[in-house]
Amino acid sequence: MDLALHTHALRREFGTFVAVDGIDLVVPRGSLYGFVGRNGAGKSTTIKCLTGLLAPTSGSMSLLGLDPLKDPVAVKRQVGVVPEDLALFEQLTAAETLAFVGQVHGLAAATIKERSAELLALMDLESAAGQMVADYSHGMRKKTSLAAALIPAPKLLFLDEPFEGVDAVASRQIKDLLLEYVRRGGTVFLTSHILEVVERLCDQIGVIHEGRLVAQGSADALRSAFDGGETLEAMFLRLVLAPEVTSAHLDWLKG
Repeated sequence: MDLALHTHALRREFGTFVAVDGIDLVVPRGSLYGFVGRNGAGKSTTIKCLTGLLAPTSGSMSLLGLDPLKDPVAVKRQVGVVPEDLALFEQLTAAETLAFVGQVHGLAAATIKERSAELLALMDLESAAGQMVADYSHGMRKKTSLAAALIPAPKLLFLDEPFEGVDAVASRQIKDLLLEYVRRGGTVFLTSHILEVVERLCDQIGVIHEGRLVAQGSADALRSAFDGGETLEAMFLRLVLAPEVTSAHLDWLKG
């Protein structure tokens, strides 16, 4: 299998707390991999290790055939990242943000101009391209961050909660863009709490629970492993042993 990303026994500790507990990720090239888990399960910590924001305590990683610990610059040239906090410069406009990122990646001025125009149009940000990011809505910020991640034409894209806080139109724009990106040979690794979106969008799925990878594989293979026909939500709840939610004891909640 041709892999865009794989890890072996990846572990990250914070003092005595183990956030990521020896996980072995397998992400095929050209796949859209959904990485799901409860709050605090280790999703964002894993992405931070993979993208160089955190050093793993132990274990190994390979991104696009490269070791990000030994050759971080070569990896960063081929990887795009949209972190959960978006990491945008508030006092820049969307156009300035794209120009800055393009220059950092050594793109020619003409290339930056052409790609910026295409991305701003695709993200429906043309009319706001001259406004500062500080004045943007959350959805506009998310689309700006995604455009900045895409302008260097990365081969591997990391997205931490790309659909959180965005409206239905922006969500559809992002989905269509990701599907087209994968169709053209790119690989996407995303986290999301919206399991219905992951189920419809992703062809590969990994489930992390309390820092451990408890399931991984193609969406079809996971369905087969769980007697077939189950939704991702049903599989997820069985895997993480979530207790049945009940409000029967809240007698004061009355219509």
